[in-house]
Amino acid sequence: MVLLAADGVAIEAVHEPADFDADVTHDAAGRVPVTVVAHGFTGSAGRPHVRRAAAVFRRYGAVITFSFRGHGASGGRSTVGDREVLDLAAAVAWARRLGHRTVWTVGFSMGGSVVLRHAALYPAGGPDAHASGHADGRGSGPTEGHGSGFADPHGPAHTDAVVAVSAPARWYYRGTAAMRRLHWVVTRPLGRAVGRYGLRTRIHTSDWDPVPLDPAEAAARIAPTPLLLVHGDRDPYFPLDHPRALATAAGPQADLWLEPGMGHAENAADEALLARIADWAARRAPGGREGWGCPS
Repeated sequence: MVLLAADGVAIEAVHEPADFDADVTHDAAGRVPVTVVAHGFTGSAGRPHVRRAAAVFRRYGAVITFSFRGHGASGGRSTVGDREVLDLAAAVAWARRLGHRTVWTVGFSMGGSVVLRHAALYPAGGPDAHASGHADGRGSGPTEGHGSGFADPHGPAHTDAVVAVSAPARWYYRGTAAMRRLHWVVTRPLGRAVGRYGLRTRIHTSDWDPVPLDPAEAAARIAPTPLLLVHGDRDPYFPLDHPRALATAAGPQADLWLEPGMGHAENAADEALLARIADWAARRAPGGREGWGCPS
C-alpha cells in the first residue's frame, strides 16, 4: 500500500492481520487492535529486525509497518525525525480507516522520538487540520508547540498508547561516538552520500527550520495517553539520562523500563522484550486486555 503524508510524500506501508494461531480475540464488532511500528534511522518496513518485531506484535493484534520518507520504497528524503511525524500520522489514520478501534504506536530510536511528538501533536479528539499545532517542520502551518494539537487530513490520527524504545530526550546530542558518527552522516555531503549508497537512506540537505518540538517537551504533553519508555543500560547512542529525562517530563502517567544488558533500538530488542511491550500496550490502551482478550 502507498499512503500519502499530509505534505504529499508517498509512504510505503504494509498491513498484516493478527496471527490467528495466537489467542487473540475480537471485540463485539469483530475488530482487533493494531500496532503501528515506527522504525529507527536507516531502517525500513522490510528490514529483518522490523519484520521480527512485527511477527511478535501480530500475536496481540494486527500490525502496520511502514518506511519513513527517504527509507525503503518511500519517497522523499529523511528529515531525521522532523516531518516523519506526518508519515506516522498517515499510517495511524490508515489503521483507523481500516476499522481498528484501538491503535498503539511503538517507535524505535528516531521512531521513538517521532511517536512522542505524534502523540503530543495528534491528541484524541483533537482539532481539524487547520488548527494550531505545527507538524510539517517547515513553517507551512502554525508554529509547533503552540495550541492544542494537529489532526491529519486523512482522518483521525491519534494513538491510544505510546511506546518509545531507545528514544533521545533532546535534539543535537553528540555525547557519544555513535551520535557523532550519525551527525557526520546527516550533516556532511560525504556523510549523506554514505547514507544514500551505504545505508540506503536518502537524507535531506536542509537544516530544521524551525526546530521541531523537543522529545522531552512532547513527552510532557502526552498525558492522559499511556506512555511506556524502554531503554537499554548499554545503549551506545543515548545514555540513561535520556530516558530518565523523558520520564521526568512525562510525569507519573509514564512507565519507565531500564533494560539490563540491552543495546540500541529494534536491533537490540529480543522477542521476550517485544512481547512484554505488546502485553503492556494491550493492558494500558483503552479497553485493556479484558476488552480484547490478548494472550496471557
